[in-house]
Amino acid sequence: MRICIIGCGAIGSLYAAHLGKLDDIEVWAYDLNPAQVDAINSKGLRVTGLSDFTAAVHASIDASKIPPCEFGIIATKTLFTRSAIEATAHLFTHGAVCSVQNGIGNEEIIAEFVPHVILGTIFPAAHISKHGVVNQDAEGKTWIGPFAGHPASMQEVETLANALNRSGLECLAMEDARGAQWTKLIFNSASNAMGALTQLPHGVACDQPGVRKVMSSLVQEGIAVSKALGITLDSDPEALLDYGREKAYYHPPSMLQDILAHRKTEVDALNGGIARLGRDLGIPCSLNEACAAIIKGLEYSWDLKIPEQKNSLSVPRYK
Repeated sequence: MRICIIGCGAIGSLYAAHLGKLDDIEVWAYDLNPAQVDAINSKGLRVTGLSDFTAAVHASIDASKIPPCEFGIIATKTLFTRSAIEATAHLFTHGAVCSVQNGIGNEEIIAEFVPHVILGTIFPAAHISKHGVVNQDAEGKTWIGPFAGHPASMQEVETLANALNRSGLECLAMEDARGAQWTKLIFNSASNAMGALTQLPHGVACDQPGVRKVMSSLVQEGIAVSKALGITLDSDPEALLDYGREKAYYHPPSMLQDILAHRKTEVDALNGGIARLGRDLGIPCSLNEACAAIIKGLEYSWDLKIPEQKNSLSVPRYK
């Protein structure tokens, strides 16, 4: 079996390396970073942190050089979903593509290009240490199921789940994985947004009473929207905040990492996605709206060029 990982950043590298340990699976990685691709091809893909091993993975910046695959796992930032699947869709004419990305809306884009789509939600955390090396920060399950728009078969879902389980990444194959997706979406809308705005790691942010109060309010807005959509969450997002605090106290959420590096964030697919659906359903999501607006404002500020003022503003003086 051949699997292509689309986007070999932290999460993509974690999945590529684990699957690369299996003798019966040929793993390819498509990534646009030449240094990352060269490191993987020359030295293999190494995992450190909670695991320590190196796996052989074929990597390329040119999708035309990758052979047809039975499965794809897309792990790019949500901003790049469309361009990534446009470049690789020809690989999956007879295959299925699974999103393991944050937020909502990715599967709809993927379904425009490939016939069989798998909805995925993951909880492992990782970061790139250097090219070709990914540090696994936290363990976590993967939930996958057919995407209603262009569903993969349950047989395809179960085949991919079996490969992930054999690789050491716990995976649950489900008829309906939306509950897991929305549980993480709501958790992320609180953890990522407040991490980005306070510049605090997850656990540290949770220990600030005022910050935690806002997190809880963000969670409640998300729960209200999920209920209106008829989605049954698979666990309590509030409890996940506590779990994350315990297991990854100093882990910087991905949106915080983006803010610190002055990269565009995934807020449109997280807080923005909840707020957008809330508007459609008539459910107030003012805090998610505010977080999305402020974070978009931060992004805009990085490229803002303020003209030099010839005359400074005079300060009124009062007697």
